[in-house]
Amino acid sequence: MQQDIVLDVKRAQQGDREAFIRLFRMLEPQLYSLAKSIVRRDEDCADAFQETTLKAYKGLTTLQQPKYFKTWVIRILINECNQLLRLRSKTVVMAELPEAEPPFHYYEDSSKLDLHEAVDHLDESLRIVIHLFYFQDLSIKQISSVLDISEGAVRTRLHRARGILADEIKRKQEGKLTYGNI
Repeated sequence: MQQDIVLDVKRAQQGDREAFIRLFRMLEPQLYSLAKSIVRRDEDCADAFQETTLKAYKGLTTLQQPKYFKTWVIRILINECNQLLRLRSKTVVMAELPEAEPPFHYYEDSSKLDLHEAVDHLDESLRIVIHLFYFQDLSIKQISSVLDISEGAVRTRLHRARGILADEIKRKQEGKLTYGNI
């Protein structure tokens, strides 16, 4: 499969649009899932994906090592998501303001623990590392490269996130409540 990706990247770099479309169709579910974990809103995910596709298409000839295509595209997507978050933080529409919620809540059915929901409540820096490692199957070295942090920082964030998730699962199994974001 990796060889197919490399061949399609090389073809796309030579102007084969069908090869480029195949690459993005293959990565679309993973990219959309990653975008959703960062920006959370479907319309922002679609915007980030569209901008990523456009930037990758325009910059494909600058990619020197086709075997790093997926990592390269993920980095573009993360940058686009962060850009959307920066723009969103500057413009708040009144209709989007959240209603006041109590400072804590009970999970309605602790037997149906949704791991994705628990991951979604992690701090963004931990959530992205968990998502890249477990849901995108990137190595610690690849995550380090994508996020431009040391491999030790990746390991630390993974360790911290795993600990938080384990504590959260244990609390839910014991029927205790959780407070806001993890």
